Amino acid sequence: MVNFVKILSSQFSDPLENLVCDEVLLDLCDSGAVESVLRFWESKDYFVVLGYGNNLEAEVNRAACVQRGTPVFRRCSGGGAVLQGKGCLNYSLVISLTDHAALSTVDGANEFVMQRHRKVMEKLISAPVFVQGHTDLVANDCKFSGNAQRRRKASLLFHGTFLIDFEIPLMDRLLLFPSREPNYRLGRSHSCFTRNLPLRREQVVAALREHWDAEDELDAFDFAAVRSVALARRGERRWCCL
Repeated sequence: MVNFVKILSSQFSDPLENLVCDEVLLDLCDSGAVESVLRFWESKDYFVVLGYGNNLEAEVNRAACVQRGTPVFRRCSGGGAVLQGKGCLNYSLVISLTDHAALSTVDGANEFVMQRHRKVMEKLISAPVFVQGHTDLVANDCKFSGNAQRRRKASLLFHGTFLIDFEIPLMDRLLLFPSREPNYRLGRSHSCFTRNLPLRREQVVAALREHWDAEDELDAFDFAAVRSVALARRGERRWCCL
């Protein structure tokens, strides 16, 4: 188990600032300025997030996003494009690579975090939960959680989403069929492939906080640093794609 996980309860109203916050926390942990930390956030507005290596034209229905006024951002971690908004709960776990031997490799970190979250969710919904495609959590053959990681020299960001009360059909309008799909998807549309958890946001947050023993609040976090980085990125097409 990872030791000394703090909780950062605050979130930003701006989606880009929420994305940047993960990177700022990762850099702080990598430098030793903060201990391991767990954070949750959820946006009231819809937006699309590309994985670090994604191509917008291959993953996103540009015309539909423009018509709706839905912005497209890029995150620092890998994985595919996702639609965010109300009912999509995000978590971010930033931990030191020295906290557990399994974290020293990408595959080891995937196994370390995903199996723990699988067990937590299985207990909450009282039904079998499986890890598929390396970093998807699946119940009844449908995905309800996608995850990704970003690594630094001495620390790791592992973050992802839980669908709780999300407008899933909107995915089919704003996202194209992914350029890469896990074998278990079997060509299914976003609406047929994903599902909402039969849970409340508070249940998921409480269960994950308990599992990671995240009780104490992170002290003296520099919110201004997050806003500064986000402001600098607003004019960069690399990060603010649409």
